[in-house]
Amino acid sequence: MIATIAATSAAALLAAPAVAALGHRALRRSRNASLMKITSRNGIDEQGFVRIGGIEQWISIRGEDLANPVVLELHGGPGASTAIFGPRTRSWEKHFTIVRWDMRGTLKTLGRSGPEGQGEMTFDRIHADAIEVTDHIRTRLAVDKVVLLGHSYGSAFGLRLAREFPERYSAYVGTDQNIHDAGRDDSVRQALLVRLRAAGKRKELAAVEALHPDERQWTARERAMHAKLLATSDPLTLETMKKIVMGSLWFSPLHSLRELGRFLKGMTLSEQITQGTVGFDDWADGTTFELPFFLFQGEKDVLTSPELARRFFDDVQAPVKAFALIEDCSHFAAFRHPERFLELLLAHVRPLVTGESALAAEV
Repeated sequence: MIATIAATSAAALLAAPAVAALGHRALRRSRNASLMKITSRNGIDEQGFVRIGGIEQWISIRGEDLANPVVLELHGGPGASTAIFGPRTRSWEKHFTIVRWDMRGTLKTLGRSGPEGQGEMTFDRIHADAIEVTDHIRTRLAVDKVVLLGHSYGSAFGLRLAREFPERYSAYVGTDQNIHDAGRDDSVRQALLVRLRAAGKRKELAAVEALHPDERQWTARERAMHAKLLATSDPLTLETMKKIVMGSLWFSPLHSLRELGRFLKGMTLSEQITQGTVGFDDWADGTTFELPFFLFQGEKDVLTSPELARRFFDDVQAPVKAFALIEDCSHFAAFRHPERFLELLLAHVRPLVTGESALAAEV
């Protein structure tokens, strides 16, 4: 889904006079590189490859104070690295040590050994990788537990890790939270059909109507097509994809022009991973979590329903829990409004995992 939109956005960027476009990019990347410098005495800025699950995988660890809580972020897509958002989320690193990991099939990990060197591309394999990454970070940073932040498809991993391993995680935070219910809720697809009819998109409407009524029967390609239409049929989501997602990749000081294409290839390669979650039922898997549980969702998200996330949240039993909607956001809420997301982390998460008061943790 992102790959198709990204390809269109990249073409538009390059359609401008090449010298002007590349000159503007160089200037913005230089500014972002300066913004991302960490010079504090107890800070960390470490990126590199670590052998995880039998292959070299890219991990970034950044923060201004190693005494801060550690956040392990699980990106979505699958195949959509969140390292591209570094400049947008720079303020998070004042209060947390942020760990970002390009999963197998994703951007820098994909570039390390190519498509043929990614090994098994399945949900179970990446789930196992995530456990290994967690333990690597706990050892590397000498911490008992880390905050687990699941974004979009990464939240499907996040729910399972949080449920299974409360001894490894101090809290779970889900955003753009994927809730699987074995196909019982069809509201996202029905809302898409309404938007397509209203827009007179007959070809797209026919394609969605032709899908099997039970989404568990869809192929990975059909699932990607459906997700693409969810995003492109909604103006707010499409704007976010173009300006926030592709804009962040285009101006990222960590990523080259070659990696722009690799981002797209990784998204396509990773589509197959979604087959591993088609039969998931988060209610059946369990709504009891032995750690603090938080969901911060975009109020207008058309890809991962905030209503469905709220229904699941209401059934969750956890020592502490909180739910919040982020206004003027569809998908990618944490990156469209990173300061609002940080406010939620400081109000709910950091005080709990550090024992500090919320008033002491100001942006």
